[in-house]
Amino acid sequence: MLPVDWPFTPAVLWVAFAALLALLVLRAIRRDRREYQRFKRYRTTLRRQAMLHKWLRNSVLSIGLLSVVLLALSWQFVTPLRYQLQSWIPILPWVGWALVIGIVLVFAGLTVAGLVAARRSPEEPIMIGDIGAMLPRNKQELRIGWALSINAGISEELMFRLAVPAVLYGASGSAILALVVSVLLFGALHSYQGVTGVVGTSVVGLAMMFAYVATGTILVPIIVHILVDLRSLVLLPAVLFDAHKIDGREQRIISRTPMRAASTAAVAEKPAADAPPAG
Repeated sequence: MLPVDWPFTPAVLWVAFAALLALLVLRAIRRDRREYQRFKRYRTTLRRQAMLHKWLRNSVLSIGLLSVVLLALSWQFVTPLRYQLQSWIPILPWVGWALVIGIVLVFAGLTVAGLVAARRSPEEPIMIGDIGAMLPRNKQELRIGWALSINAGISEELMFRLAVPAVLYGASGSAILALVVSVLLFGALHSYQGVTGVVGTSVVGLAMMFAYVATGTILVPIIVHILVDLRSLVLLPAVLFDAHKIDGREQRIISRTPMRAASTAAVAEKPAADAPPAG
């Protein structure tokens, strides 16, 4: 950890943040947008699985490991920042937990209501942001969905609820700057999902930060984040489209819009050889 009273600590932290910002801009604008547009055109599950695995590896390296490095530099600022944020909303610990539990219950209720409504009408559920192409189409892709959800919950919460705010707080001394920039960066990371996705994930990021500050433990936003992602990448495709019943080794061609297995079994296309994944 960098000494709090070392005169060069703010400068080092600003350099670390600038390097992180450059990496995230390169990832969000150049790589993620381009790769996601290519991913949406894939019609074979092997190519989709290859890209999903690539995203998982890159996320572990660029978000997970980098958050550990940043926390090693700025850990001494994590607790002071949390205390300052808590002073803005002086609430008893049990009140914070009650609010978090309420958020989880509301989320669960909305999820159930959305599933019921989606099963009655559209083939593809209404989602915040352009993420329909990422919905797993078979049980092999569902397994990757589990891994992506768990990794995102851990890596992104460590990065955007602990590491980035601590680095900015140590560099600038401003809790407001640390809060606002970390939430905006979290939203910008999802720019490949379009404007709606950026706004939606920014709101989710703010809620996760509140959950962390209110409860005093990062485990709460990590768990909630994992559950939110599991809803999209595991629950929805399994419940709405029977993805867990489809074997990608037998049905390699995927449809542009997911459909229930029962309705597509009679018209399932023959397996086709997959081209090697691009990029």
